[in-house]
Amino acid sequence: MNDQGQIPCYPDFAPLSIDQKTVMHPRLSLTADGVSEFTFSGLYLFRNRYSYRVSRSGPNGGFIISGIQPETAPDAAQTFFMTPCESPERDILKSLLKTHDYWKNISNTVLESSRLQLIYGQPGEQEFLINEDRNNFDYLYLRDKLAELKGKKYHKKKNLVNQFRNAYAHEQQPLTQELVPQAMEILDQWRQNKGEDGDYWVAREALELFGFLTLRGYIFFADGKPAAYCLGESIAKGKMFAVHFEKAIDHYKGIYQYMNQAFASALPRFFTYINREQDLGDEGLRQAKMTYRPDDFVKKYSVRSYRNSPCIT
Repeated sequence: MNDQGQIPCYPDFAPLSIDQKTVMHPRLSLTADGVSEFTFSGLYLFRNRYSYRVSRSGPNGGFIISGIQPETAPDAAQTFFMTPCESPERDILKSLLKTHDYWKNISNTVLESSRLQLIYGQPGEQEFLINEDRNNFDYLYLRDKLAELKGKKYHKKKNLVNQFRNAYAHEQQPLTQELVPQAMEILDQWRQNKGEDGDYWVAREALELFGFLTLRGYIFFADGKPAAYCLGESIAKGKMFAVHFEKAIDHYKGIYQYMNQAFASALPRFFTYINREQDLGDEGLRQAKMTYRPDDFVKKYSVRSYRNSPCIT
């Protein structure tokens, strides 16, 4: 491995780079909770947005990801760190909370392994505040429910799927390198229709690197023309499939509902859940995700130093 791919031990950090995949991907693939952000591709593709840097809690320890949460005003940006694999030792944790505003995206497994040391420092002295981070909960859906859309609660979704199927000659194919240019056409049309970039550049890089990043997906056609694609990857030791990107040309009525149902049907049955990521507190997005009736959530938590918490006066 060249020097660029090396990951230093804490307190040193290195910028997140593509060379670090060989070290990070195997370890991240073994995390059990299914936090959608904790894949190498998820971290790498958003490295610029969050200014990610990476360290290790020891020579063979877990990863520490340092980032900056962008805000409208640059001076309002907050620093955070994440620990995908395990909780750091208490002295490292205390040091990190002195140099970062908060600990982000803590999974149930990591939280439970560190809860006692988080709640109390000296006997009876509370040092850390633990909070549920509802805006970052990942939505989980049973794969077979999305594939079948049975029952009254999915009646509207199934109607839209049927309307699409009846209106257009439809086809789906696994996304391959040869089909990436057609997925790019969909992405470009999606941006044009939207009138803003959104996550265009991240989604574009995901297509450019999807083979190297071990992503997989499907592309969907309507009347022989590229109409939609989705892209994601296996997480939680193969129990879940995380959908990172869904792009469609929305003048095809029912295209998103068709894509969701067709992709769930095409996924191998060993995937129990489809993880459709978080809503980030966007009420419209939350409502849309709730209409598919999630079966569970990947809960995430945040921790702040008690004395430095904005909630404490």
